[in-house]
Amino acid sequence: MEESSTRTEEMENVQKTEKKKRSKEEEEEEEEVFNLNNKTPGDEGDDEDPSDSEDSVFSGLEDSGSDSEDEEEEEGSHEEEDLKDDQILQPEKKKGGLTAEEEKKEDEYRQDSSDEEDIRNTVGNIPMDWYKDFPHIGYNLDGKKIFKPIRNKDELDEFLDKMDNPDYWRTIHDKQTGSDIILSDDQVALVNRLQRGQFGDLHFNEYQPQVEFFSSDVMLHPVTNRPADKRSFIPSLVEKEKVSKLVHAIKMGWIKPKRHEEAGGRFYDLWANEDCTTSLARLKMHLPAPRAPLPGHMESYNPPPRYLFTEEEKALWEQQDVSDRKCPFVPRRFSSLLQVPAFPRFLHERFERCLDLYLCPRQRKLRVNVNPEDLIPKLPKPKDLQPFPTTQSLVYRGHSGLVRSISVSPSGQWLASGSDDGSVRFWEVCSSRCLKTVQVGGAVKSVAWNPNTSLSLLAVALDSVVLVLSPSLADKQVVSASERLLAGPQGEEPAEEAGPVTWTDTEGEELNQGIRLKIQHPKPVQQVAWHAKGDYLASVMPDHSSHLQVFIHQVSRRRSQNPFRKNKGLVQCVSFHPIRPYFFVATQRSVRIYNLVKQEMTKKLQANSKWISSMAVHPGGDHVICGSYDCRLSWFDLDLSTKPYKMLRHHKKAVRGVAYHRLYPLFASASDDGSVIVCHGTVYNDLLQNPLLVPVKVLRGHVITHDLGVLDVTFHPSQPWVFSSGADATIRLFT
Repeated sequence: MEESSTRTEEMENVQKTEKKKRSKEEEEEEEEVFNLNNKTPGDEGDDEDPSDSEDSVFSGLEDSGSDSEDEEEEEGSHEEEDLKDDQILQPEKKKGGLTAEEEKKEDEYRQDSSDEEDIRNTVGNIPMDWYKDFPHIGYNLDGKKIFKPIRNKDELDEFLDKMDNPDYWRTIHDKQTGSDIILSDDQVALVNRLQRGQFGDLHFNEYQPQVEFFSSDVMLHPVTNRPADKRSFIPSLVEKEKVSKLVHAIKMGWIKPKRHEEAGGRFYDLWANEDCTTSLARLKMHLPAPRAPLPGHMESYNPPPRYLFTEEEKALWEQQDVSDRKCPFVPRRFSSLLQVPAFPRFLHERFERCLDLYLCPRQRKLRVNVNPEDLIPKLPKPKDLQPFPTTQSLVYRGHSGLVRSISVSPSGQWLASGSDDGSVRFWEVCSSRCLKTVQVGGAVKSVAWNPNTSLSLLAVALDSVVLVLSPSLADKQVVSASERLLAGPQGEEPAEEAGPVTWTDTEGEELNQGIRLKIQHPKPVQQVAWHAKGDYLASVMPDHSSHLQVFIHQVSRRRSQNPFRKNKGLVQCVSFHPIRPYFFVATQRSVRIYNLVKQEMTKKLQANSKWISSMAVHPGGDHVICGSYDCRLSWFDLDLSTKPYKMLRHHKKAVRGVAYHRLYPLFASASDDGSVIVCHGTVYNDLLQNPLLVPVKVLRGHVITHDLGVLDVTFHPSQPWVFSSGADATIRLFT
């Protein structure tokens, strides 16, 4: 009876305290709502605490129990309710200092455990965007709605708060409750530690020694004291059913149990009984083992006399190579088997026998029977590719030094040659007669006839001078046109240039010989080349250290220009495109193609050779051939690629000169091996068909002098004839 009375008293006390608490909360809410507009600016500093912020006043967190005064409702114990009651009734005491006993009590019952989160919103781990169209953002532990703040902060409020609030950097927004939380110093330090990859616990020692809980020693007491399961000693009905099914399957023959292997294991003799009945012999393309030869009379300990070696045979056997000997030993005779000694090469022969067995191919490879003639590419017969030069017809003799350069007039009637003996000779092509000799006073490096048929001019390069000759080997109209071109601009004197190139007119003996112009260069000139129209002339001065390697001269205006500002490598030779305004410059490893109108490089051809010696452009302008000192001839298709379509390696020594025929599909190369190889090159309009590039004739006749053979080659402009000049001071015509 006493116990029941005390219980009823306790219940009444609890109900009274709850009623007091509710009435007090309602009064406070009313006061806060009515005093909101009357709040003075001085009071704002007291409301900076996030739990008492302006937003949380209207957020309904008082109703839901999620405000700072009601945080402790989550625990739900009566002692905490009394404690909260005291806190609500005495708010000034909360801000002031608590006694040590109360503080200890509050810390003790703040949460159930250190690992559990402080759950105010019970919606769980869901996207909070689901609540964006509702006035609340979830429910508290009592099931009441947690309302959103009435007025959200815009960017201006956020910026002002960032400027004014000193704790802004440590404030985070809780999406689940819609409130701002200020992190304490310990929480900030914890975040910093986690960002650095350290442990959250400050006192955790990551290097502490590991404690071995389980050792290899058999211990007296078990790790756990749990009794054994009942199923560990009662037979399983499920397993019984499985076993009965397996036994039935074995009886019916559906499952055949594995037979036990013999204890010794199974071994296979790879070379046993190699007859047709064995399984090995039935394999496809099986190869039987190489059998050791059976011993014959020679191996006998008492061989017949005809098997014994005579002294001569024994001497011959000792001189022979081991692989050439018919017998690996010398037969000997013994009176009895007991007297036969051990065979000295026994181990050696046994090892060779093992090698025979080990290295014997285990399977035959299918051999492809190919007719060797089928591997040779199908080439057309040379008769189908005619005309091309085949025989030596004329030899032009007269020079005393090696002839470095030759050039044929555009009419095909005259041939000009320049030699190291310091002379330029003009020959009649048909009769090999020397019509004119001009002494220029130096070794001639290059001669080039003007390709324009209405002009009769020859450019000659020697030392650092380019001479322009008018040989007068044409009718009067052509000669007068040439003289007018050389006369320079009408009505004005040719300006003496202050640049590196100077133009001078000749006088006296030189003028009588036909030399009309002298173009003085700063360095030795190696090659000259005319433009197809006959007014422009290019000269090459190879030099590593300077960009002044190529000059283009305009004869009619007597002016020169250097087209390149930078040194792109050692220039070997140049050529004008026969139709388009392109300029080809060959350096040691590559050929650069420049557009003279746009003044830019359009293409760079990689010759794949060590040192380019010569270059020729097809009259159509689509193909280029390059000869090199490493015996190669590169054939380029400009529309196809910047790499050679084909590399021809027919010469044994350096290729000195290359040339295209103007009308026929022929090109030729001259080499130091004393030969000229004429090749046929046809490019089809059908792009799917590969070009036909085949050598058709090797022309020999020049004598190799001082390791130099044929130095230059050129075609007749209209006939399938080829001219070659060599180090033997002769020029030869092949027709």
